[in-house]
Amino acid sequence: MIARILLSPPVAFAFFLLLAYGIYSLGGRIAATGEHHEDKYLTYTGGETLPPPASRLSYHAFFRLALMFGILHVAALVVSTVPSGLPVQYIALIYLVGIGVSVGVLVGKGVDTS
Repeated sequence: MIARILLSPPVAFAFFLLLAYGIYSLGGRIAATGEHHEDKYLTYTGGETLPPPASRLSYHAFFRLALMFGILHVAALVVSTVPSGLPVQYIALIYLVGIGVSVGVLVGKGVDTS
C-alpha cells in the first residue's frame, strides 16, 4: 500500500522536483562567485554586441514556413489513417481542401511580414 502511494505520479513528481531543487541549491552554494560585469544580465548573444535594431533579421517568414510544415505533416497523418471507404474519403477530401486553404493563406503572395 505504501509503495503504491510512493510510486504514484504526483508523489514521484514532487520527490524529483525536490531532488532537483536540492541539487540546484547545492550547486549554488558551492559555485564560485564571479565578478560583477555590466553585460552579465543581458540576453545571450554569443559574446557579440547586438547590431542596431534596423539591421536585425526577421524570422516571420521562417515561422510561417514552420507552421505550414506542421500543418502539412498533421494533414498527412490524418489522411493516412482514414479507413478505406467511399463516404469517409469524401470527408478526407474536404479536410484536404481546408488544409489547402490554410496553406494558401500562409504562403500569401505579396503579404508584408514586417
